[in-house]
Amino acid sequence: MTHASEIATASPGRPRGFDEDAVLAIALRVFWEKGYEAASLEALTTAMGINRSSFYNCFGSKHGVLLAALKSYSEGALKRFSAIAEPSSQQTMMALLTALANPADGSNGCLLVNCITELAPHDPEVLRLGARHIAQLQSILARKLSPKDPETAIATAGALLALAIGTMTMRKSGQTSEQIEATLRQAERLTAGFLQPAVE
Repeated sequence: MTHASEIATASPGRPRGFDEDAVLAIALRVFWEKGYEAASLEALTTAMGINRSSFYNCFGSKHGVLLAALKSYSEGALKRFSAIAEPSSQQTMMALLTALANPADGSNGCLLVNCITELAPHDPEVLRLGARHIAQLQSILARKLSPKDPETAIATAGALLALAIGTMTMRKSGQTSEQIEATLRQAERLTAGFLQPAVE
């Protein structure tokens, strides 16, 4: 990791001396482990290996780096989930929901869900970003289903998302991956005969 002493402060016409995507990934991990309020500026800059001047020049503020990290996280998660749920995939709904809930990933939970819970009631930017992420997940799930009308697909996808997001809270409360997987299997009742057939 590049250390603060090796970082060149950005200025007009001068490239930054660090990989923005790499330091964003580190900031994301700090927020994931500590939460937004408990993640101090010192903890962030130390983990990211950049000095405060470079931090402010690049991200503007602690809130700015949070939004950048959340956007990066959302884009990556949506891309991965879209690939799993593509129309030609033969993945079952259980596999899709397991990819969302990630029951074996410890007690940290989903970064976006964590931030929605902590910040959305008083942070409209986090609220908008979280709502957009969830709406896109719901749309991806709905396209994977094949009911007779789109409204049913959206409503069912919303129920499935609520189930998956609820299991993230269960995971944070200490339930085992086996217990969470048993809960996720209830989705099979909602989606029996509902998935689009795989494209040959």
